Amino acid sequence: MAISSSQSFILASVLSLLVFSGMQMYKHLLVSSQPLTLLGGFLGSILFSLILTAVGNLESSLFGKSFQTKLFPEVIICLGIALTASGMVHRICTTVCLVLSLVHLYHINLLSQKIYGQSAAVQTFTTKKRK
Repeated sequence: MAISSSQSFILASVLSLLVFSGMQMYKHLLVSSQPLTLLGGFLGSILFSLILTAVGNLESSLFGKSFQTKLFPEVIICLGIALTASGMVHRICTTVCLVLSLVHLYHINLLSQKIYGQSAAVQTFTTKKRK
């Protein structure tokens, strides 16, 4: 069962707040070892996905279902927020967050194209050679 855009906005906002506060509360644990530092970057990329979902659903609720989230400013701002939150934990978390956020963004785009998009037919023009 799918939920509405406004309910999804609220859910994604609350979850992003929980992930951010969890990253800050367990900052000392996340920097204690290398695998946990990588986990901090992964949590930052999850934070990016949640913030992007919240922003997209807010825009969908305000501007209608046909409104699309664009690379600038929505994706760039959400990425900046997630990178800043990861940077508050550890600088390696920022790098891992950037890489994994780009991977998440690629897969979100693939999923969106699969569900909503119709690939445009490519028009090919043939030129006839004159003799």
